[in-house]
Amino acid sequence: MAKVINLEACFDRFTDTWTPKIIGELNGQHVKLARLEGDKIPLHTHEEEDELFLVVEGILDVEDEGMTTTLRAGEFCIVERGHEHRVIPRGHVKLMLFEPAEIRHTGEVRTEITQDECERIDI
Repeated sequence: MAKVINLEACFDRFTDTWTPKIIGELNGQHVKLARLEGDKIPLHTHEEEDELFLVVEGILDVEDEGMTTTLRAGEFCIVERGHEHRVIPRGHVKLMLFEPAEIRHTGEVRTEITQDECERIDI
Protein backbone atom coordinates (compact mmCIF):
# COMPACT_ATOMS: atom_id res chain seq x y z
CA MET A 1 0.00 0.00 0.00
CA ALA A 2 1.22 3.51 -0.79
CA LYS A 3 2.51 5.54 2.15
CA VAL A 4 1.53 9.20 2.37
CA ILE A 5 4.25 11.50 3.69
CA ASN A 6 3.39 15.05 4.74
CA LEU A 7 6.31 17.39 4.01
CA GLU A 8 5.38 19.93 6.69
CA ALA A 9 5.18 17.18 9.32
CA CYS A 10 8.68 16.12 8.30
CA PHE A 11 10.02 19.67 8.41
CA ASP A 12 8.46 20.06 11.88
CA ARG A 13 10.74 17.24 13.10
CA PHE A 14 13.97 19.25 12.72
CA THR A 15 15.25 22.82 12.82
CA ASP A 16 18.95 22.38 12.07
CA THR A 17 20.24 23.74 8.79
CA TRP A 18 22.49 22.20 6.13
CA THR A 19 21.81 18.65 7.38
CA PRO A 20 19.65 16.83 4.82
CA LYS A 21 17.23 14.25 6.24
CA ILE A 22 16.19 11.15 4.31
CA ILE A 23 12.40 10.80 4.12
CA GLY A 24 12.11 8.17 1.41
CA GLU A 25 13.86 5.94 -1.11
CA LEU A 26 13.07 4.81 -4.62
CA ASN A 27 15.10 3.11 -7.34
CA GLY A 28 18.43 3.76 -5.64
CA GLN A 29 17.55 7.39 -4.98
CA HIS A 30 17.10 9.18 -1.67
CA VAL A 31 14.35 11.73 -1.19
CA LYS A 32 15.69 14.28 1.30
CA LEU A 33 14.55 17.43 3.03
CA ALA A 34 16.83 20.20 4.22
CA ARG A 35 16.57 23.59 5.80
CA LEU A 36 19.08 26.08 4.46
CA GLU A 37 20.20 29.44 5.79
CA GLY A 38 23.40 31.36 5.14
CA ASP A 39 26.07 30.93 2.50
CA LYS A 40 27.79 27.71 3.59
CA ILE A 41 27.95 25.33 0.61
CA PRO A 42 31.26 25.40 -1.25
CA LEU A 43 31.54 25.03 -5.00
CA HIS A 44 31.71 21.29 -5.61
CA THR A 45 31.13 18.64 -8.25
CA HIS A 46 29.51 15.21 -8.32
CA GLU A 47 31.24 13.34 -11.14
CA GLU A 48 28.73 10.47 -11.35
CA GLU A 49 25.45 11.86 -10.02
CA ASP A 50 22.79 14.36 -11.06
CA GLU A 51 20.93 16.28 -8.33
CA LEU A 52 17.40 17.67 -8.26
CA PHE A 53 16.73 20.70 -6.04
CA LEU A 54 13.02 21.47 -5.39
CA VAL A 55 12.21 24.57 -3.34
CA VAL A 56 9.33 23.95 -0.93
CA GLU A 57 9.52 27.39 0.70
CA GLY A 58 11.71 30.45 0.17
CA ILE A 59 14.07 31.55 -2.59
CA LEU A 60 17.22 29.69 -3.59
CA ASP A 61 20.00 30.68 -5.96
CA VAL A 62 21.71 27.78 -7.72
CA GLU A 63 25.14 28.53 -9.15
CA ASP A 64 25.91 26.02 -11.90
CA GLU A 65 29.00 26.36 -14.08
CA GLY A 66 29.23 30.10 -13.34
CA MET A 67 25.57 30.90 -14.10
CA THR A 68 22.96 31.60 -11.42
CA THR A 69 19.39 30.31 -11.56
CA THR A 70 16.86 31.56 -9.02
CA LEU A 71 14.24 29.12 -7.75
CA ARG A 72 11.10 30.00 -5.83
CA ALA A 73 8.64 27.78 -3.95
CA GLY A 74 7.27 25.09 -6.25
CA GLU A 75 10.19 25.28 -8.69
CA PHE A 76 13.08 22.88 -9.22
CA CYS A 77 16.18 22.44 -11.29
CA ILE A 78 18.49 19.56 -12.04
CA VAL A 79 22.24 20.02 -11.80
CA GLU A 80 23.86 17.55 -14.14
CA ARG A 81 26.77 15.35 -13.10
CA GLY A 82 30.18 16.88 -13.60
CA HIS A 83 28.93 20.47 -13.18
CA GLU A 84 30.60 22.60 -10.52
CA HIS A 85 27.78 24.08 -8.46
CA ARG A 86 26.56 25.37 -5.11
CA VAL A 87 23.32 26.66 -3.63
CA ILE A 88 22.78 29.95 -1.81
CA PRO A 89 19.53 30.52 0.10
CA ARG A 90 18.01 33.98 0.35
CA GLY A 91 16.96 33.85 3.97
CA HIS A 92 15.48 30.58 5.25
CA VAL A 93 14.72 27.93 2.60
CA LYS A 94 12.98 24.58 2.84
CA LEU A 95 14.36 22.27 0.18
CA MET A 96 13.58 18.80 -1.19
CA LEU A 97 16.38 16.86 -2.89
CA PHE A 98 16.31 13.80 -5.12
CA GLU A 99 19.72 12.24 -5.52
CA PRO A 100 21.44 8.85 -5.71
CA ALA A 101 21.82 7.15 -2.34
CA GLU A 102 25.61 6.99 -2.66
CA ILE A 103 26.11 10.71 -3.38
CA ARG A 104 28.56 12.63 -1.21
CA HIS A 105 26.94 15.65 0.42
CA THR A 106 29.55 18.18 -0.78
CA GLY A 107 31.31 16.12 -3.43
CA GLU A 108 35.03 15.76 -2.73
CA VAL A 109 35.09 19.08 -0.83
CA ARG A 110 34.95 18.76 2.97
CA THR A 111 33.72 21.67 5.08
CA GLU A 112 32.05 22.26 8.44
CA ILE A 113 28.69 21.19 7.01
CA THR A 114 29.83 18.01 5.22
CA GLN A 115 27.91 14.93 6.37
CA ASP A 116 29.12 11.40 5.76
CA GLU A 117 25.66 9.98 6.46
CA CYS A 118 22.24 11.60 6.51
CA GLU A 119 19.78 11.02 9.33
CA ARG A 120 16.49 9.32 8.48
CA ILE A 121 13.14 10.69 9.53
CA ASP A 122 10.46 8.06 9.95
CA ILE A 123 6.90 9.35 9.82
